[in-house]
Amino acid sequence: MSMQLVTGIEAPHFELPDSDMQTFSLASQQGKKNVVLYFYPRDDTPGCTLEANEFSALEEEFAKLDSIVIGVSRDDCLSHASFRDKYGLSVLLLSDPDARICKRYGVMYEKEVDGQKKMSIKRSTFVIDKHGKLRHVLYGVQAHGHAQEILNWIKDMK
Repeated sequence: MSMQLVTGIEAPHFELPDSDMQTFSLASQQGKKNVVLYFYPRDDTPGCTLEANEFSALEEEFAKLDSIVIGVSRDDCLSHASFRDKYGLSVLLLSDPDARICKRYGVMYEKEVDGQKKMSIKRSTFVIDKHGKLRHVLYGVQAHGHAQEILNWIKDMK
């Protein structure tokens, strides 16, 4: 497992392509929005779909708190686009195929599937404030009810 991050430090910067192959840059949000950055294993799997739907359902609530929600996985942009369109997701989905940013945020771990060891993403969420600082760092989250929990935290964030 790569180095895990802690609250209070500056969030690692990144630029990644979204479902429409537009580049999203974390720096572009500085001074404007809080960013809820969540890492998930795979498009269109049960837990990931639940999580993306719950975050999307709360989009307006997050917007009222000057916050945007961004999901990152290693799926490609086309996979993200079909996942988004299938469920009408409003969260921004970014593609990190070589896991460069996943590693920077410490969310990669080795798991065994059918006797084969392979690297996977541990479902994790980071709340980054308008100054680019990590305010909440959560590794190994449960999908269900998670979006609401994060929303409540942002409400309490000073």
